[in-house]
Amino acid sequence: MEAKTYLSAALSAFGISFVFCLLLIPVLRKLKAGQNILSYVREHKGKSGTPTMGGLAFILSAVLAFSLFADGADRTAVVTLTIGLCYLLVGFLDDFLKMKRRKNLGLRAWQKILFQLLVALFAGLYCLRAGLTVLRIPFLNRSADIGIWMLPFAVFVFLAAVNCVNLTDGLDGLAAGTCIPFFLCMGLVVLLRGGDSPASLSFCLAGALAAYLLFNSFPASVFMGDTGSLSLGGFAACIGVFSGNALYIAVIGGMFVITGVSVIVQVLYFKATGGKRVFLMAPVHHHFQEKGFSECKISYAYAAVTALLGGACVLTLL
Repeated sequence: MEAKTYLSAALSAFGISFVFCLLLIPVLRKLKAGQNILSYVREHKGKSGTPTMGGLAFILSAVLAFSLFADGADRTAVVTLTIGLCYLLVGFLDDFLKMKRRKNLGLRAWQKILFQLLVALFAGLYCLRAGLTVLRIPFLNRSADIGIWMLPFAVFVFLAAVNCVNLTDGLDGLAAGTCIPFFLCMGLVVLLRGGDSPASLSFCLAGALAAYLLFNSFPASVFMGDTGSLSLGGFAACIGVFSGNALYIAVIGGMFVITGVSVIVQVLYFKATGGKRVFLMAPVHHHFQEKGFSECKISYAYAAVTALLGGACVLTLL
């Protein structure tokens, strides 16, 4: 594809997403598809009832725009879209159950983990079948073929990406604002490494998210819900793993990693010390919130750090 085609795809995703958001939000309000807010985050008490499942708008917009500008049938692209939409489906089911029960209890944790594991295994097996076993090393002009070890590696990447992005979706504009520079930079890295289709999908996701952010920035008119966050994590993992750039997910998505690690550290330390905490609250963005930082400042900081990390990765490939 030419540069203008990538730009056209991203702008189309933006436009479609903007229209979908305008149409979807009133429908969600009418259906009373409001988010039930956990009471332990006292700053969020006023957000209860804000429409959720906004991920439907930007995920479907990105998929539609990508499909419109795709050069032709691509088996890996089809697998990627299938996985991303499967995550959207399970996220939607989780959000729907929360809405129906009128409390923050959707699918049980083991049900979500089981589903994620099955999809991750499918992705890993596909890598082996398609010969997608090469890993490119960030900041070095080197790569390694890890062969059959791609199966456990892919499983780990999928589980980590999906859950870390999901955990990052905790403040207005945080997950969306962080994902925009992530997918933009990830798309550039993949493009410079010779991946056409994954790069196009990355740019479409960034464009669709940019439109959604207009409705999700503080104070949010709609939340993406698990419908959006699980799907975003799934797409991030697909783009990285299938293009051989999985290690870049951890570098460009450093803020996702920090979010996930903060939860693990908090839980382990709490259990080991009989109730003591490392952070005032986990994930770490709530710690910053407890320290007095506004949601806007935290979201801007996450986006800025992601852009810097992604820019550094892109510059090393020029």
